[in-house]
Amino acid sequence: MTGTTTPRIGVLGLLLDAYRPLFPGIQEQQESYLRDVLADLSDIAEFHFPGAATTREEVEAVVHRFNADGLDAVVIVMLSYAPGQHVVRAMLENRLPVALVLIQPEERTRPDIDERALTVNQGIHGSQDVANSLLRAGIPLEVYAGSRTDGRLRRFLQDFGAAAATTRAARHLRLGAIGALTGMGDIIVDEMALFRNIGPQVSHDAVGEVFHRCEAVSEEAVRERVARDRELFDIDPRLPAEDHAYAVRLYLGLRAYLDDHGYAGFTAHYEDFGADGRFRQLPLLAASHLLADGYGYAAEGDVMAAALVTIMGRLVGEANFTEMYMFDLERDAILFCHAGEGNWATAGDRPRIIDRVLTEGGLGNPPTPLFTPRSGRATIASLVHLGEDRFRLVSASGEVLAPVPLPNCDMPSFFFRPDAGAADLAAGWLRAGGAHHQAVVLGEHDARIATWCRLNRIEQLHL
Repeated sequence: MTGTTTPRIGVLGLLLDAYRPLFPGIQEQQESYLRDVLADLSDIAEFHFPGAATTREEVEAVVHRFNADGLDAVVIVMLSYAPGQHVVRAMLENRLPVALVLIQPEERTRPDIDERALTVNQGIHGSQDVANSLLRAGIPLEVYAGSRTDGRLRRFLQDFGAAAATTRAARHLRLGAIGALTGMGDIIVDEMALFRNIGPQVSHDAVGEVFHRCEAVSEEAVRERVARDRELFDIDPRLPAEDHAYAVRLYLGLRAYLDDHGYAGFTAHYEDFGADGRFRQLPLLAASHLLADGYGYAAEGDVMAAALVTIMGRLVGEANFTEMYMFDLERDAILFCHAGEGNWATAGDRPRIIDRVLTEGGLGNPPTPLFTPRSGRATIASLVHLGEDRFRLVSASGEVLAPVPLPNCDMPSFFFRPDAGAADLAAGWLRAGGAHHQAVVLGEHDARIATWCRLNRIEQLHL
């Protein structure tokens, strides 16, 4: 599994046909200018620019080709004024996310500027015509206006491209689901609404599918992965070798289950493993390894959280699963952890695997990774189904604090200091209906997450 992929973006350069006889060579001049801009950005996306479109027929042919070629998005760039009606029909038939980028060849008005220079730099009123026409046609539009040289255009296209590629990929995602915790209300969702609006398809399977694949794992594969764990982790000397080997067998069996079905992520309720009668441990290490491998995950049959963790991993490159446990009002922070799963690839220091005493599920001690994610900026998020086709993303930004010793907390954990303050965040989360499982992403990704929400018509409440 991988995180983000390189977006494939079609570039619709608009130029008024009537300018070509008035200013000989204007089309070639503007196409060369735009190709130079795209060349400077070629490390962030695969751009497809077939040349300027100067008539409605050319616009419609270019946009049709972008869709037929399976690109991720369309970016409109004004190469001069161009009328909005040339674009509307093409965009009504377009299935790709759209952004309008307003940049100019010259970023200052020279005292000696002439009519030709004014013409190639007058995209601003053409952008207004296009944006107004698309708005009235009900076509959502991301917008950038400003410099092409100060880094902001690059950041905008990185965020838009990642959100568009993630949106397209989500339409093909499949998630596995094994069981659900009875009575847990905030995990209940209309899975067809999730499928229609955001993309992932959920398939419900019996835990026996995992058991039979665990049985089929070879001893050699187990030995190789145990050796790899010893390279990556500090191993608790009290951990029996046979328990570690069994945890690895669960991991390899679960991975085979996901790969055999083409699942990008999964959710599993651990009581199903205990009630089945054939398992010796809960798959805490397995879930953690799979998160580190790039699969999405959530506990307890929480399809929504599993979908969000899977999608966030593709949007920003890595993601984690967690939940809020308790206030620490002295630190103005919240302690986050779960039963013992976590994406150890986000660890700030070398993680450990411990011999964990855990009675949940009525099984033997599950080897459990211990770590604290890298300190610094982070965002937590929860996807909420409001009914029918309405979804809300409740999110908050803040700081993951430096590791705090909690010697009796046998779970991956971290303190998060929200920008809003711990108590105000908790109150706002309750008012917004934020669920008790969350995805967490490290770094500054608020603009990218907000773009993804808009592209998918998801209401975002950023607390």
